[in-house]
Amino acid sequence: MSKHYSPFSIHELIPQEEKLEVKKQKGKLVIGLPKETHFEEKRICLTPDAVAALSQHGHKIIVESQAGKCASFTDQNYSDAGAEISYDAKQVFECHVILKIEPPTLDEIKLIKPQSILVSALQLKTQSKKYFESLAQKKITAIAFDFIKDEKGMFPVLKSLSEIAGTASVLIAAELMSNQSNGNGVLLGNISGVPPCEVVILGAGTVGEFAAKSALGIGASVKVFDNSIFKLRSLQNNIHRSIYTSTLQPRTLQKALMRCDVVIGALRGTSRAPVVVTKEMIQRMKPGAVIVDVSIDRGGCFETSEVTTHQTPTFTKHGITHYCVPNIPSRYARTATVSISNIITPFLLHIAEEGGFEQAFKSERVLRSGMYFYRGIVTNRAVAEWFDLPYRDINLLLL
Repeated sequence: MSKHYSPFSIHELIPQEEKLEVKKQKGKLVIGLPKETHFEEKRICLTPDAVAALSQHGHKIIVESQAGKCASFTDQNYSDAGAEISYDAKQVFECHVILKIEPPTLDEIKLIKPQSILVSALQLKTQSKKYFESLAQKKITAIAFDFIKDEKGMFPVLKSLSEIAGTASVLIAAELMSNQSNGNGVLLGNISGVPPCEVVILGAGTVGEFAAKSALGIGASVKVFDNSIFKLRSLQNNIHRSIYTSTLQPRTLQKALMRCDVVIGALRGTSRAPVVVTKEMIQRMKPGAVIVDVSIDRGGCFETSEVTTHQTPTFTKHGITHYCVPNIPSRYARTATVSISNIITPFLLHIAEEGGFEQAFKSERVLRSGMYFYRGIVTNRAVAEWFDLPYRDINLLLL
């Protein structure tokens, strides 16, 4: 008589309890949108359309009165989208989730409730240790949207704002070249029978790429300089045409600067932008030529650059017009707001679907990449080392 073998163990043959899927509990967010108080900051994190999408999912949004004014969004627009309009900044900052463009001031942090969620830019180089100590005292969880990396390792918010800055740099230069702006009266474009303007771009990153696309789009002759062959090759591939590219060799760069009508600085560097154009080089440029130093927020890549403002954006030195305004995207506040809102809104909807921030942090690596504080504990190594603060790995805290 043959012996039969079962593929199942005795335990597996015993009737088991039925395991049913537990439905994930959706979280309801209470979001505050305060009015920006930082100098010349005109953007806001969410558009009325984004507020409407969040409101339809049951989330509560409180917008401080006039918060969207500089981006051409009225209180009525937000109210119609389902937001509550508040005339009291304290009420807005008491929401569990605070959305800001600029990081809050120390006085604004005092208004935030303990254990709240803060989503804003960080701007590490301009912060003080006191800022982080204030967040720690209130056990705040803070996410820097300029630190968030997507699945491909890109920074979506920074890339979007860089696209705006690159396109804007060419539009600004074109405006400064006109007689109306006391320029040389040269049209930045290509007119039949008239030699095209020459534009030199320093840097082949996102800013440089979009500046090149814009300049080429209106018919200018473009030369791009960067020490990264990979970036130069990527730029040519992305604009789908061959243009003049070169590494940053002083003699070659000097020749290009002497002939150009516009030069755009779009080099980043690690701690600050490298200064690649000396005063002597600028003295040999065409009188009336225009410099737009997009890198000024990291020190600038021209030796003659000095920080200017949106109200007084230019100065002339050695006969060359310099435009050195940081935060160029704020000049186009509505476009920048829509761009930021398009990135932040899906994150907020996803967080709610996951059951709130706590659950989302555990499952969403992209979201964790932007976190620099978790319940008052520094979770970003760069922040900890820069300000000599104790550091903990977020992956260990969320176990």
